[in-house]
Amino acid sequence: MKLSVIIVNYNVKYFLEQCLISVLQASKDIETEIFVVDNNSVDGSVEMVKERFPEIKLIANKDNVGFSKANNQAIRESKGEYVLLLNPDTLVEEDTFTKTVQFMDEHPDAGGLGVKMVDGKGLFLPESKRGLPTPQVAFYKMFGLSSLFPKSKKFGRYHLGFLDKDEIHKIDVLAGAFMLMRRKTLDEVGLLDETFFMYGEDIDLSWRIKLGGYENYYYPKTRIIHYKGESTKKGSLNYVFVFYKAMIIFAKKHFSSSLAGVYSFFINIAIYLRAALSLLRRFLTSITVPFIDGILIFLSLHIITQFYEDIKGFQYPDDLVLPTTIAFSIIMMVSNYFSGGYDKPVKLKNNAKGVATGAIIVLIAYSLLGESYRFSRAIILMGGLASLGIVLLVRSLYHLLQIPGYSLSQTTAKRIAVVGKPDEIERVTKMLHNINLNTAVIAEINPNSQSEPNDHFVGKLHQLPEIIEGFKLNEVIFCSRDIEPEAIINQMSRLSSYDLEYKIAPPESVFIIGSNSVNSTGELYSLVDLNSIDSPSSKRNKRLLDILISLIAVVLSPVLAIFNKPLRRVFPQLFSVLFGSKTFVGYSNTIRQKIILPKIKTPVIYLDNQINNQNIILSYTDKAILNYSNNYHWQKDLRIIWNFLFGSKKSV
Repeated sequence: MKLSVIIVNYNVKYFLEQCLISVLQASKDIETEIFVVDNNSVDGSVEMVKERFPEIKLIANKDNVGFSKANNQAIRESKGEYVLLLNPDTLVEEDTFTKTVQFMDEHPDAGGLGVKMVDGKGLFLPESKRGLPTPQVAFYKMFGLSSLFPKSKKFGRYHLGFLDKDEIHKIDVLAGAFMLMRRKTLDEVGLLDETFFMYGEDIDLSWRIKLGGYENYYYPKTRIIHYKGESTKKGSLNYVFVFYKAMIIFAKKHFSSSLAGVYSFFINIAIYLRAALSLLRRFLTSITVPFIDGILIFLSLHIITQFYEDIKGFQYPDDLVLPTTIAFSIIMMVSNYFSGGYDKPVKLKNNAKGVATGAIIVLIAYSLLGESYRFSRAIILMGGLASLGIVLLVRSLYHLLQIPGYSLSQTTAKRIAVVGKPDEIERVTKMLHNINLNTAVIAEINPNSQSEPNDHFVGKLHQLPEIIEGFKLNEVIFCSRDIEPEAIINQMSRLSSYDLEYKIAPPESVFIIGSNSVNSTGELYSLVDLNSIDSPSSKRNKRLLDILISLIAVVLSPVLAIFNKPLRRVFPQLFSVLFGSKTFVGYSNTIRQKIILPKIKTPVIYLDNQINNQNIILSYTDKAILNYSNNYHWQKDLRIIWNFLFGSKKSV
């Protein structure tokens, strides 16, 4: 056996499917065995592999044993002269295996090899080649010097930015997404260190290969797409903590005790500094636009009040004007928030709805106040009109300044090119329609530039730039059955100057895959339901319902608590819901991790307990909660709360 390919998977079925298709294609000209080690996924990954890829050797773990241990399981069973550790969120070119194995055959000093990696937009990933993270190198990276001077031989050693990305080089560290290693080398230096649960194990093994007298090579003559972060969510604070803690383990293992102590000290500083800056940045980002709205509305209402006083010839008391204008501004901001006025991309109708709702709330509050606390209704109406003008004007200014998320000219309709043969294009087009994707244009592109002209297509692959400009396209979908990975990557690199999204449609799949962000799962078109409880509108509606119900319950509790035992039981938690530390309805952390659901606040009413109390089998519980998350609506919460308080036994 020449090559053993090992893929460790955890809940990324759609990426795994695409990866395996490309791996099988790349294995045609080389004797290869393929292992998938699944770390107890609950997204149907195991069933998908069994059904679609019966020839692949599957190891289905009953627990998440971590990246290192899972890889070692397959390495011990494998027979290949070379072992490739490959991430599931990758796509390899059809000649990747033959080229890299041939290079290893020709270079007996090579213990390990990594390749050129590009992201979901075809952009080069600098982690394709890395240096050893010594304390000095780590310091430069953690405090931003490596980002400021990426090509410096002094500051840019973490990603070796001073080395030509298109030339072969000897490097210190291989990327865990693609690690091709000689079996003989692994026998001598050992397998992955299972002390590392996730992250750091690639650095540790790469360095042990160097210490064993072998070289690690960066080989850019073939490329892979690495969607980068799909299974690990590299933008999260949890990633920061886990990754840098792994670096501390590495330092204690390979550096002297004094050096490891210094390393650990700086890393711990970096962890908490980065976490604090991340939280501060998120807070400032979320509060900036509402704050600007609030200040401008506050100032406009003051000006309107002074103008009205001058006309009428009298003056409102200062102790009435200030709190009234502050309350008016806050109501407008809160109403705008719950109406979706701060969602991106911006929708002016949501801002108009928010201001109108806020004005109605202010007028209702006005009617309930005593005469001595009342402002003029004319001031309120003028303030509402001024507020509308302000929010619309501010967003128009953001549009002119081209601030992301505030483009007023953008449309929701997609303008898409699909590259493939007619039957595959038809399948993909039907799928786009079945998921109700709003498309303005679907241009069909012939993947074969050498074929005869065909009226079915608007053009051929080599004409893609002209077609993009002519149809004003914003997305390209490649049918991977009809166009090889190398050609896909070539086109993505060729079109890098265009502002495009790229997706790949694997054959016979219910997924169309795309990912351009390390901080999210990327866009995914799917015939399978995805979670809606995590959408901005659902979060807003859920929070608004929590506030209203908790306020009503607090006000009515003196009466209801006498007759209602469930309310007496949850009364101490009402204020936690009101102030946002809890939510009324939700699921336990155990069930969330089991069936991979979005994280929500600790609930007062646990859905899994409610369903299990009805003696319903566990599998039904999972499906019911998954349905709740996938198809969330605030009315479900309202019904569940009513049933909890007044004794109905209906399920979710």
